[in-house]
Amino acid sequence: MPTIKEQKEIDFYKAKLAEEAEVLQNCQKQHRVKSCMLCKEVIGCATRKSYVNAVYQSMNKGKGGGFEF
Repeated sequence: MPTIKEQKEIDFYKAKLAEEAEVLQNCQKQHRVKSCMLCKEVIGCATRKSYVNAVYQSMNKGKGGGFEF
């Protein structure tokens, strides 16, 4: 069972991921695509990079190394 501090960290990463997912989905709607891969701005997209980083952070709860793609 996680400690209170660990649970707060888990909740932080879940909230950050949900926030980034909403931003990404709004961006996809704005560009009228269902996937970032269909967007002409996918290469170098700060929104997508931020979302991917949030996914990675939610997976390792901030305890891992960097993530490059």
